Amino acid sequence: MKHIAIVDDEATLRDNLSYALNKENYIVSTYSNGQDAWKAHQGAPPQLYLLDILMPRMDGFEFCRLLRQTDKKTPIIFLSSRDQELDKILGLEIGGDDYIGKPFSVRELLARIKAVLRRADGVDQKESPIHVGPFTLMPASYRVCWNGQELILTISEFRIFSELIRSSGNVCSRAALFSCVFPDDEFINERAVDSHIKRIRKKLESIGAPKNTIKTMYGTGYRFGIKA
Repeated sequence: MKHIAIVDDEATLRDNLSYALNKENYIVSTYSNGQDAWKAHQGAPPQLYLLDILMPRMDGFEFCRLLRQTDKKTPIIFLSSRDQELDKILGLEIGGDDYIGKPFSVRELLARIKAVLRRADGVDQKESPIHVGPFTLMPASYRVCWNGQELILTISEFRIFSELIRSSGNVCSRAALFSCVFPDDEFINERAVDSHIKRIRKKLESIGAPKNTIKTMYGTGYRFGIKA
């Protein structure tokens, strides 16, 4: 049974979501602020966070940044009435995996939860490492190494970088990359892809990888720039 943590300062929303998730056989923990959720994470981390943005005692963005310092894999779905484009992009840039604005239907949220958890669990554990130039992709453990140095990626970032490596030499459209991360979302958000690419590039730069590892193909998409 998957363990989901709801972090939101609205008691009614926490109760309603807990009821719906329990009916779907999820184990549920609830917290009214990020600080309490962070303390609990040290002992029993969940498989997924439903995370509000505006909260007292550590808001959602602060919690996400803190979590991503030590935990790059646990998926985060932001829940917020702040349904502005900049908030969505910031949520993705700091390590969120998905974003749904309030009010939302429970059915839609359940579908997004299942999709995110499938992405977290869906890699074939028997798949062999993939080598392209100095990069080694290890799908079974969501790991990427450059010259033996690990590149720490979230699940969504790994999906995008994996698709670029697998398509080495070919251009990947934003729509194709978006589908790798959000296969169940029929509304393509190209800015979400650009935000993920921006974050991946920063991480590549931090380990000394070449700046042309991911090339922008203007008007088309992106291409992995390292030759095999």
